[in-house]
Amino acid sequence: MADFYDLLGVSRDSDGDTLKRAYRQLARKYHPDINKEPGAEERFKEIGRAYEVLADPQSRARYDQFGEAGLGGAAGMPDMGDMGGFADLFETFFSGFGGAGGPASGRSQRRGPQQGDDLRYDLNISFNQAVFGQETEIKIPHLETCESCNGSGAKPGSGPTNCSTCSGSGQVRRATRTPFGSFTQVSECPTCGATGQVIADPCGSCGGQGVSQVRKKLRINIPAGVDTGTRLRVAGEGNAGLRGGPSGDLYVFLKVKNHPKLRRDGLTIFSEVHVSYLQAILGDTIEVETVDGPTKLDIPIGTQPNAVLTLENKGIPKLGNPVARGDQRIAVNIKLPTRLSEEERLLLEKLAGHYSAKGRQHHHHNSGLFSRMFGQD
Repeated sequence: MADFYDLLGVSRDSDGDTLKRAYRQLARKYHPDINKEPGAEERFKEIGRAYEVLADPQSRARYDQFGEAGLGGAAGMPDMGDMGGFADLFETFFSGFGGAGGPASGRSQRRGPQQGDDLRYDLNISFNQAVFGQETEIKIPHLETCESCNGSGAKPGSGPTNCSTCSGSGQVRRATRTPFGSFTQVSECPTCGATGQVIADPCGSCGGQGVSQVRKKLRINIPAGVDTGTRLRVAGEGNAGLRGGPSGDLYVFLKVKNHPKLRRDGLTIFSEVHVSYLQAILGDTIEVETVDGPTKLDIPIGTQPNAVLTLENKGIPKLGNPVARGDQRIAVNIKLPTRLSEEERLLLEKLAGHYSAKGRQHHHHNSGLFSRMFGQD
């Protein structure tokens, strides 16, 4: 199937009126009673399907984001039982038919209980909070069932009544005679919004909505080992449901702040230390920073530049099994002096001369041995 916007010949940011004009023009051109060319009927159906989707803001948003995969239905014109799409089609040919029967009409809202919307809350936490977990308090604005009317939307002592416009059905029907036959257009009731009921005396606390906006404090438990992108679900703390429906859920998305000296990769923590060349040569015990606080680290004798030393069980606890914990790996940077005192220089020159003489003795010894072995002394 071609792109719906291309089928109608409109841009992706076109408004509803532009879509309707393009649809009317193309539907008139390809209607099978007018256009007898091969493929005209199929093109007519594709145009109808494109307009049906794009004229409804909700289905248009899903199409823009996911394409046809987000619509969940087969391509083609609406079923004959749904006169919404056809009602607008006939408006193309017979002005005055009425604009109430757009593609979205006939899709009545559920009259029974509706579950509340899920909510998202983004929470920034520290590096150590992510490592060890913590109970923390957040404040979220969400919809709660109105206490004054218990969610009915009606003033205490009264209640909703059946809508007189649609007799409680939530739909209105209109019969229209055309040269193609008699058709019945079904659309949602404009008086009750397809619910079938109206509130004559609305609740003063919530304005008849049955829910009110409340800023609520919640204590949530952050488990040990979470990372940026971890999602925590708090059941029932989303928006309240309508007409007695269950509340939605709250999803807390975590973002972990960077640590000034420690870096995380999975369950492993990486850091680095700077030691002098003498500490690297002679060995030493130094204090390093870990998430558990300052910890002693042994620098082995003869540690080489860029060596990596390990502190076991000083890494990240495994999410869901905090007893299992990673390691901390520490890169050793060796600092060489740029300036020496006179005493240091003399000692180093003496040491360098010692090794130089030792190297020459070793060379002569090997040379004499080689000559004796092969009779070339």
